[in-house]
Amino acid sequence: MNRKTVNFLNAGIANIIIIFFGILMLYPVIWLIMASFKQGSVIFSDPGLLPKVWTFENYIKGWGGIGIVSFGTFFKNSFVICSLCLLCNAAFCSLTAYAFARLEFPGRKLWFAVMMITLMLPSHVTTIPRYIIFRSFGWIDTFLPLIVPKLFATDAFFIFLLVQFIRGLPKDLDESAYIDGCGKFGIYAKIILPLSVPALITTVLFTFLWTWDDFFNQLLYLNSPQRYTIPMGLRLFLDSSGISSWGSMFAMSVLSILPCFILFFSLQKYFVQGISTTGIKG
Repeated sequence: MNRKTVNFLNAGIANIIIIFFGILMLYPVIWLIMASFKQGSVIFSDPGLLPKVWTFENYIKGWGGIGIVSFGTFFKNSFVICSLCLLCNAAFCSLTAYAFARLEFPGRKLWFAVMMITLMLPSHVTTIPRYIIFRSFGWIDTFLPLIVPKLFATDAFFIFLLVQFIRGLPKDLDESAYIDGCGKFGIYAKIILPLSVPALITTVLFTFLWTWDDFFNQLLYLNSPQRYTIPMGLRLFLDSSGISSWGSMFAMSVLSILPCFILFFSLQKYFVQGISTTGIKG
């Protein structure tokens, strides 16, 4: 058996193992999708993966929501919050990263170190102080506590990500733009920002996914069902008394993961590029 055949067999075995574990990891998602098409009374009693009787009743009931609030309202609220958060993070985290990576100002290294230290600070430590502050502003039961902090570039992880990317860009571009008459903001807007698209897309993707799936903060600040987001809306299908609409919850869970899948796979090329070219720069 020659070397080429051995390499081919090794690659085939490796691919088979990867496919097997991939299917194993995806099984819960496949089960969720199949369960959303089953009748509610047989979801847990039917051991088969494929439904014996296919039905869209769970989607119809689930989209109707609970009481007077439809699930479409939860989708709209989640999209509003996520859109504003990702826009704010992309704009203000990139501005902050540009300042740390390119501008010279007193205490730059100190403040960058302080920002990095905040990455090790558990978010739950600041939960009570944040709640007290937002309550004093009268922001409880509004979207403001979830959006306004993004205006101040509070996500240190994205700043670090963008700083590492910007440091890898040639400084000769800045000097050329400065000679042509660009100021500091002009260099940021016309040079740094367009070249940082892969890192910005990574920031947008992570911001969307983390905000879309966030349950704790939304539970903390939102009280009215009309302002609930998708994670809170899904929780309404579960009843502590034991009467739960599992079929509707599974159906709406399937719909809730579709935007994440669409966004990730449509931006996958830029996401991989942003990750691969970040973190290896000095």
